[in-house]
Amino acid sequence: MNDQALQTLTEQLSLQLFEKPFKHKAYFNARLRTTGGRYLLKSHNIEINPKQYQVYKEQAVKEIVLHELCHYHLHLEGKGYQHRDQDFKQLCKKVGAKRHCKPTEEYEDRVNYIYQCLNCKRTFKRIRKVNTRKMRCGRCKGKLIIKEHVHR
Repeated sequence: MNDQALQTLTEQLSLQLFEKPFKHKAYFNARLRTTGGRYLLKSHNIEINPKQYQVYKEQAVKEIVLHELCHYHLHLEGKGYQHRDQDFKQLCKKVGAKRHCKPTEEYEDRVNYIYQCLNCKRTFKRIRKVNTRKMRCGRCKGKLIIKEHVHR
């Protein structure tokens, strides 16, 4: 699937399910890492993570486009377009848009740091570095140390 096919799919879904035209651009953005897609408030364009298509094919892209179209149409109508807004939740339910997409990588594959509690010896896997002076063990409030830094 290329950008033109994505644009066509977005326009078709907009007309079929929302009964309103999609007048902006939909395209793939390879820089997206942690999200399936996003609606841009200023330009009104929709960006889709190409990894979603590579891993899960066209069905996943359709689900993400539906979700982003909910943001798009509600924002243009001046209604609540954010995830927490009731308008957004209702429209997602009406058109069958999912709240989240499947991750392209498991959390385990993305882990960069492994911490261990000095007191209870429990380990914690984290993607981002944690300030061990501030953060404590969630179980016993013990001090954390970096057990391992996974280099990728």
